[in-house]
Amino acid sequence: MQIRKNASKFTVFLFILLFLCGCWDQKEVEELAYVIAVGIDKAEDHENRVKISYLIANPEAGSTAEGGGSQEPPREIISFEADDFISSKNLANTVITKHVTYDLLRMIIVSEDFARDENFIRWIYDATKSMEIRRDIRLLVSKEDTATFLQNNKPVLETRPHEYFEKILDIGNEIGTTPPSELNTFFRITEADADLFLGIYGTTEKGEKKESDGDPDEITAGEFKYEGETNTTQFVGSAVFKEGKMIDTLTIEETRLSYLLNPTLKPGFFLGTFPDPFDDKYRIVTRIEANGPLKFDMKLNGGNKPSIHVKIPLLLEVMSNHSMTDYPKDAKKRKKLKESLKEDITRKFEDFVKKTQEEYKTEPFGWSLIARKQFGTIKAWENFDWMKTYPGMKIEVSVQLKLGKFGRQSDLPRLEEVRD
Repeated sequence: MQIRKNASKFTVFLFILLFLCGCWDQKEVEELAYVIAVGIDKAEDHENRVKISYLIANPEAGSTAEGGGSQEPPREIISFEADDFISSKNLANTVITKHVTYDLLRMIIVSEDFARDENFIRWIYDATKSMEIRRDIRLLVSKEDTATFLQNNKPVLETRPHEYFEKILDIGNEIGTTPPSELNTFFRITEADADLFLGIYGTTEKGEKKESDGDPDEITAGEFKYEGETNTTQFVGSAVFKEGKMIDTLTIEETRLSYLLNPTLKPGFFLGTFPDPFDDKYRIVTRIEANGPLKFDMKLNGGNKPSIHVKIPLLLEVMSNHSMTDYPKDAKKRKKLKESLKEDITRKFEDFVKKTQEEYKTEPFGWSLIARKQFGTIKAWENFDWMKTYPGMKIEVSVQLKLGKFGRQSDLPRLEEVRD
C-alpha cells in the first residue's frame, strides 16, 4: 500500500515537472539587448573576416512603460571585426551589458562594396544556421558602409528603430519604390540558379540627380533631391543580384515594372507620370494597378525558337489634367489618350525586358517558375538551362489597358470661360 502511495506521488511530481522544465533559461525583457539590424562589411585588414555592425533597440524608449524620468536613448550602435555574425554576439557582450539576441532581428544590411564581392555568398549563408534568425527578414544593400549607414540614419518622427524600418519598408512595398526583398526569397532564387533577386537599395548620402527625360521615377537611392529638416536616409530602387552577387541597380520605374511583370506578387497601386498627348509641356499623373492576373503563352519545348507572350491587364486612372482637355465628353480625345498611354507603357515594358535579356542574361520576374511546368522531369528542365536560353528567346509584351475614372471630379471648366 505504501509503495502504491509513493508511486502516485512520484507520478504527480513528474507531471508537474513537465510544466516547469521549459522555464529554466527564461530571461526577462530588461535582461536582453535586441538587435534590430545587422550590418556586414568587408574587414579592412583581413580577407577572411568581416566587419559587423549592430543596431540595438531600447524596447522601453517611446513606450508607455518607459515612465517620465527615463533618459535612455532609443538605440545603441556598435561596430567591430569578427569571423562571422553568429559568434559575434559573444564579442559584443564584452561591452554591452545585456544578453545580445537576434529574436527581433528585422533586417540584414550589407554594403554595396561587399554585396558585389565574389565571397559575399559565403557569409550571408550563415543566416541559415542560427535558429534565432527568421527567413522573412529583409535584405538591404547600402550604398556606403553599413556602420556609416546606421549612424547617419536618424528618423525624426519615428525614433524607435524597429518600428521605423518596418513602417518605411512596408510603404515602399505598397507603392513600388522598393522590392519585398525577403531573405528566404534570396536563398530560393540563388539556389534555383535561374532568376534575378531584387534587394532593397538605400543610402544616407545625397548625391546628384542623374539626367533623365523628365520622368521623376528614374532615380535610385541618393538621387532624390529635397530640402527641409528630416532624415537623410533614402530607400529607393533595387539592388540586382545574380547567382548570389550584386551586379546592378534598378530605378523606381524599373522596380515597379518588375512588380507588374511578376505573377507571384500582388502589387498595390502605383502613381506615375506620362507625357500629355495634347500638350507636350505637361505630364499626366496616373494611378496604375493590375486589373487581373498575368496571362502567359510559353512555347519552350518545340523545335522552333523558344518564345514567351505575356499579356498584362492594367487599370489606369488619370489624376491630373494640366492641359485642361475635355476627356469625359469627347470620345475621340479619350481614344487618343488611351492609345498614347498604352504605347508609352508598352514601350517601357519592352525596353526593360530587352535590358534583362541583353545586360542581365536572365529576369527578375519569376517567369522560370511558370516555365518549369512545361517540362516533365527535373532533368529536362536542367538541360533547358533557363539562364542560357532566356537571352535568345522571342518575348512579346501586350498591354491590355482599361481607362478608369478621371479623378474625383472628372469635369474641368474651360480655361477661356474662367479667364473671360
